[in-house]
Amino acid sequence: MLERILLGAVGVTAILLTVSSAVRTVILPRSAQSFLSRIVFRATRYTFRVVSRLRPSFDWVDRVMAYFAPTALLSLAALWILFLGAGYTLVFQAIAQGGWADAFHKSGSSLLTLGFAAVAGTEARAVAFTEAALGIGMLALLITYLPTMYAAFADRERLVALLESRAGSPPSAIEMLERAHRIGWVGRLGDSWRDWENWFAAVEESHTTYPVLAFYRSPQPDRHWVSAAGTVLDAAALSLSTIEVPNEPQAALMLRAGYLSLRHIADFYGIEYKPEPEPMDPISIARSEWDEAVGRLEAAGIPLKEDREQAWRDFSGWRVNYDTVLLSLAVLTMAPYAPWTSDRSAVGHRRVRVRRWGTRR
Repeated sequence: MLERILLGAVGVTAILLTVSSAVRTVILPRSAQSFLSRIVFRATRYTFRVVSRLRPSFDWVDRVMAYFAPTALLSLAALWILFLGAGYTLVFQAIAQGGWADAFHKSGSSLLTLGFAAVAGTEARAVAFTEAALGIGMLALLITYLPTMYAAFADRERLVALLESRAGSPPSAIEMLERAHRIGWVGRLGDSWRDWENWFAAVEESHTTYPVLAFYRSPQPDRHWVSAAGTVLDAAALSLSTIEVPNEPQAALMLRAGYLSLRHIADFYGIEYKPEPEPMDPISIARSEWDEAVGRLEAAGIPLKEDREQAWRDFSGWRVNYDTVLLSLAVLTMAPYAPWTSDRSAVGHRRVRVRRWGTRR
C-alpha cells in the first residue's frame, strides 16, 4: 500500500512540474523560469557550444547556433510529453492491478488520445480523462505559442534589417551618423529615435515573456538584435554628447528606454551589472577609440562641440548605463562582429557571470 502511495505521489509531482513549466513558459505574461526549462536550455546550449567550437570560423558558429533556439524549444516540448507520460504511468501503476507495461500502455493511449487501450474502473477512467485533456492542452499551447513568438521575432527583425541602409554592415554608430550627415539628417533624427524607443519597449516585453527569442538569430549572419541595439544607443550617445546639434530630447528618451530594456532582459539571465553606475565609472570604450571616432566625424564635416573633455565625460556618462549588459548579452547570444559591441566580447567573456540559462563565465 505504501509503495502505491509513493508511486502516486511521485507521478502527481511529475505531472504538476510539467504543467507548471508549460504555464510559466507559454501562458504567464512575465519572465519566470522553471526547473524543466533550465535543464533543457542549459543542456542544449552546452551541446551546441561544444559543436560550435569544432571550427574556428564565425560562419560555422552562426550556422550551428542558428539551430540552438528551435532545437531547445522542441526539446522542451518533448520533455513535457515525456514527463506527462511518465507521471501518468506511475499514477496508473498506483491505482491499477496490472504491471508496468499495462500502465505505460494506458498512459500512452490516453496522452496521445489514441484510445486503443481499454481502461476499467472509475478512478482509472478519471485519470485517463485528465491525461487526455492535458495532452490536447499541451498541443494547443504549442500551436498558439509558436505563431505569437514568430510574430514578435518578425517585428524585432524589421528595424534590424532597416539599420543596414543607415549604419552599414556590420552596423557602426559612426557610419550611422556619417550617413545621416550626408543626407542632412544629423540633428533631425527624432523620428528614428522614436522608432527605436518603441523597438526597445517591444523587445523587452517579448524577450522576457519568450526568453528563447533572445537566441533566435537574424536571417542574415551579419545582423543581430544585440549589435543593432548597441549601434543605435552609441549613435544617440554620440549625438547628445559630442555633436553640436539642437537639443534632442527624443534621443535621451530612447537611450533610457534602451538601457532599461537591456537591463531587464539581462535580469532574466542573472547577468550581473551595477544598477546605479557613476558617470565616470570605467567603460569598455577607451578614450583613444572615442578620439578616433570624433576624428572621423570631424573629417566628415559634422559640427562638433568645442569642449572635448566635457563631450567625453558626457558620452561616458551615457555609455556606462548599458556598457556591461550590452557586452554580456553579446557574449551570451554569440552576436556577430560589430564595432564597440561584440568586437570586445572576449573581454566580456572573461568577466561576465551568467547565473541562470547560460553557462558560467
